[in-house]
Amino acid sequence: MPLPEFNAGAHVAVLSVAQMAAADRLTIEAGTPGRQLMENAGRAVADAVLRRWPPGSVMVLCGPGNNGGDGFVAARHLSAAGWPVRVALHGRREALKGDARHHADRWSGPIEALSPASIDDAAIVIDAVFGSGFRGSLDDTVAGTLGAVARHRPVVVAVDVPSGVVGDTGESRGAAAAACTVTFARKKPAHLLLPGRELCGEVEVADIGIPAAVLGSIGIDTLQNDPSLWLQHLPQPALGGNKYGRGHALLYGGYPMTGAARLAARAAARAGAGLTSIAVAESALPLYAAALTSIMVRPLQAAGDFERLLADERFTGLLIGPGAGVDERTRARALAMLDTGRPVVLDADAISVFAGDAPALGRAIKGACVLTPHDGEFARLFDAAGGKLERARAAARNSGAILVLKGADTVIAAPDGRALINANAPATLATGGSGDVLGGIILGLLSQGMDPWLAAAAAVWLHGAAAAAFGLGLVAEDLPDALPQVVQALKRG
Repeated sequence: MPLPEFNAGAHVAVLSVAQMAAADRLTIEAGTPGRQLMENAGRAVADAVLRRWPPGSVMVLCGPGNNGGDGFVAARHLSAAGWPVRVALHGRREALKGDARHHADRWSGPIEALSPASIDDAAIVIDAVFGSGFRGSLDDTVAGTLGAVARHRPVVVAVDVPSGVVGDTGESRGAAAAACTVTFARKKPAHLLLPGRELCGEVEVADIGIPAAVLGSIGIDTLQNDPSLWLQHLPQPALGGNKYGRGHALLYGGYPMTGAARLAARAAARAGAGLTSIAVAESALPLYAAALTSIMVRPLQAAGDFERLLADERFTGLLIGPGAGVDERTRARALAMLDTGRPVVLDADAISVFAGDAPALGRAIKGACVLTPHDGEFARLFDAAGGKLERARAAARNSGAILVLKGADTVIAAPDGRALINANAPATLATGGSGDVLGGIILGLLSQGMDPWLAAAAAVWLHGAAAAAFGLGLVAEDLPDALPQVVQALKRG
């Protein structure tokens, strides 16, 4: 489903390295000189420093390309503001080309050779060696210099990304952590994906004069997950409605591991499902029934009971996986759910039962399906090579499902290539059962008829916001009860 909000002009748009290069090129072709874009970029870096810190000694580490040119501009503006500024260049000044050479020639101070000694006595280091297009490995000189930065711990301001961070993946090949990163036009994946996100520190996005029309022409397909994308689509109870109109969620409850499914069921109910049922083996009925109140427990007493339950079309959303067990029964029941064509969430064990057989899962998907693997589960089912964004996109495309690749930097990918990167999850979510709650939230939203792409995006963000709202000491049981307050606060604006 195309989203009108999914557009390049949105503040949450994320540019790949190739898209940023295209935006620069098209802007230059439209009449803005490249040297002016570089001037704007370097000035933005200098302004970021001037706003944040009192005057102090600055070392600008410049690379041999356009990122180094940005550094020369920043050095010139800081020097003009009266700050003591030194510049170190990786390579020869004579080898600089184009706009970088132009701005290096405008720098009137000395230029020393980049080395670990460059940072001596520097209170602030501006890292303008390599930008987001970096893909190789750091040579000994740069690696040694960045190592000295890490040891001496001056304030580091990175231009575009910290040198050594790969822009499209967030991978680090020896980068020094920055207190602040100034990037241009829009964020890049490395500003949101780990470990790049941690290495970037505070990210400031500067407008350097890339027109919105240019951004709208380059096919941006990645956004940072944000309520502006899905808030208006969240299900809203109708005054004259009833519980049946709000959807009926059905989960399969495993045994003897019962806690995971119970967490998911409670989360589905808190996410707004009008009715929530959980199907369990008859031997597990007393345990589930004693632990659940508003959740209805459906015992499976005889062969065929599960399939007869699924035949009831009043169930509007289905979930299997939490605590289900990695066995043939779970696989058969997952396939039965998928065969209904109704929205299905496959989580945990219901993903692992297809290990090594991703094509079979893809063939079985007949309707809306959301897969919610963590990295280990993902690797059992899909090709684990490449960056997180690339892997999630490929898995979504090949399976035909919405793919939620979980982590502190969860990626939500759709079969048509759209992707969201989530960045609001606190470290406290690293606790047992939190993933089960996420699956339940997605189920609750799907059961109410929410588009699966939007439901996955909303659930991931709300899950993180609920954890942040609770704070330290969080356990998974706290998340469902924290959810309503987060949703209410969002809707109040």
